[in-house]
Amino acid sequence: MQIPVITVDAFTNRPFSGNPAAVCLLENDLDEDLHQKIATEMNLSETAFIRKLKPGDDFSKSSCFGLRWFTPANEVPLCGHATLASAAVLFHVQKNTNSVLTFVTLSGELKARQVKDHIVLDLPLYTAYPQELKEVEELIKAAVGDMIVQDVRYSPDTKKLLVRLSDAYERSVLENLKVSAQHFLSAEKTGKVKGLILTVKGNSSGKGHDFYSRYFSPWYGVLEDPVTGSAHAVLSSYWSEQLGKKEMLAFQCSRRGGELKISVRSDGRIDIAGQTAIVLKGNLTF
Repeated sequence: MQIPVITVDAFTNRPFSGNPAAVCLLENDLDEDLHQKIATEMNLSETAFIRKLKPGDDFSKSSCFGLRWFTPANEVPLCGHATLASAAVLFHVQKNTNSVLTFVTLSGELKARQVKDHIVLDLPLYTAYPQELKEVEELIKAAVGDMIVQDVRYSPDTKKLLVRLSDAYERSVLENLKVSAQHFLSAEKTGKVKGLILTVKGNSSGKGHDFYSRYFSPWYGVLEDPVTGSAHAVLSSYWSEQLGKKEMLAFQCSRRGGELKISVRSDGRIDIAGQTAIVLKGNLTF
């Protein structure tokens, strides 16, 4: 059996930066257990599987596809960068002619469209609510030690904990922070956190990035994710409220790094725009 697989660096226009995802194009149904085996074999933070929804569908002509995402450890309900990568494969490799693509996923229908040299994703927006510090104190200490924490929020929909560091800290402090995400597993006692976001406010002069972040999810087998669309579905809600802005530019300052253009819409969703670089094309053979 052969399955086309393409590796795409998402949220960047340069190869070997941004967040890599493997994208598999499924002509036929795949045995359930093979999804996880392939994702473990690819060993990237996400492997996406695009499937045809009905006989006669065509990767070049159809506008609606099924989409699932797997880390090396398990299936996840939402992945922004692998959705961006999947849209890039359909638009740029398969030369899909539709202006908008729809993906049927565990998080409902997600849409992707091309706008100049970016692909824009239409994603859900998730609110993060004030979180009592005491309940997650040990986890925060494992992440940032004795650094000053300005705010702590929790998003029950995504099981993500958002930790905002003091505005006294600049981007470089977040970038250079040594984080041992493996220690989060024993420090997280509530059982409700599956992802940890660290964030700092950006440049207030109106130029540059509005906020910076890093994202860790050892619970899903991803110690640190390079650029995370789903984390920005939470971050965008928080920073839009804090900054009083609907249009924002964000940077995730992992080692690979990536930039996201964000537009908070009035219908409770967000548009996240990013660029992509296709770095590998081949076939899985088994």
